[in-house]
Amino acid sequence: MPTYPDHLTGDGPHNPFPGVRVLERRLGREIPHQLGSNEGLDMPHRALRERFGDAMAAHVYSYGDSEALGIRQRLAEQKGIPLEAMLVDAGADSLIALALRALVTPGDVVVGTRGTYPTFGYFARGEGTRLVEVPYAEGPGRLAPDLDALADAAHREGARLVYLANPDNPGGHLHRDADVLALREALPDDCWLLLDEAYHDFREDADGEFGRRVLPGTVRLRTLSKAHGLAGLRVGYAIADPETLAVMMKVRIHYAVSTLTQAAAETVLDAPEEVAAHVAAVRQRRERLAAHLRELGADVLPSATNFVGLRLPSAELAGRVHQALLDEGKLIARPADPALGHVLRITAVEDALVPGQLATLERALASGG
Repeated sequence: MPTYPDHLTGDGPHNPFPGVRVLERRLGREIPHQLGSNEGLDMPHRALRERFGDAMAAHVYSYGDSEALGIRQRLAEQKGIPLEAMLVDAGADSLIALALRALVTPGDVVVGTRGTYPTFGYFARGEGTRLVEVPYAEGPGRLAPDLDALADAAHREGARLVYLANPDNPGGHLHRDADVLALREALPDDCWLLLDEAYHDFREDADGEFGRRVLPGTVRLRTLSKAHGLAGLRVGYAIADPETLAVMMKVRIHYAVSTLTQAAAETVLDAPEEVAAHVAAVRQRRERLAAHLRELGADVLPSATNFVGLRLPSAELAGRVHQALLDEGKLIARPADPALGHVLRITAVEDALVPGQLATLERALASGG
């Protein structure tokens, strides 16, 4: 079982300002008179009310629930994940940084896939770790993180943490549950697995048994940005054993998730039928977009996400297409890492399916470059 950095073992540090909501739960009663938290409770907020209304203004006065209990309760009920096995923070990106801050120390080795979601590498370098990257496993119809190579690198380099996005970004590949479990088993005993599941909700089996599991030595990350449409409000959650979450809480920003964000997230979670309809619509658009591109001869990668990845014959062609579309005011994604310079990623939104919207790409595919 991997261990925690020395400075985070033992008692403390403790959050010195858990907030009124947490204090009320500890006391078992409400505190109606908040006279000591130095908030701007008497601010009239006339301009804010004029623009956004009284309901919005009501959420801005006080520090929020540092434990985001309302969000966790709804996720526990809907997803079957133990309440005590979840920690809510300001999106999956913030959770990546938080996990690194809590589980590794400067100088430690962390392992990822070259060209995968680059925010992991950004935070890993910022945390002072040594980042080791292995190539993707690439072949016909396949662009996937190489699980064997990740495990081999972890042993060879003495890694403290391995990062895996599943489903993957930017390829869209989904590893089987058994393969993820085999990776966890293959890692060194003292190595953490950081499992980024930002696109988990688009899996066909998203609410299956595996999705509810708390995996030993593993921190699973999810977001409400994609399937729940809350990217601008920044909210996500980690799934791990309570001991690991307690260590992450030692280095977490107290009020990373605002009161407004929590209220919005609770409202969306209270309308699961709307989320389900959105996910179904995204899957359908994804398949329509993929089929259209395949008809044009594109090498379209299988995707379990809300986007379609495709490989062009060369990085040079992908770069030209990407820039030409950007010049037209149309932003698609192209990985920055040269290893995936030939890959383009298109989100499965209705706008991408408007006839002629991707004409520049379509001409490039039709002409072979």
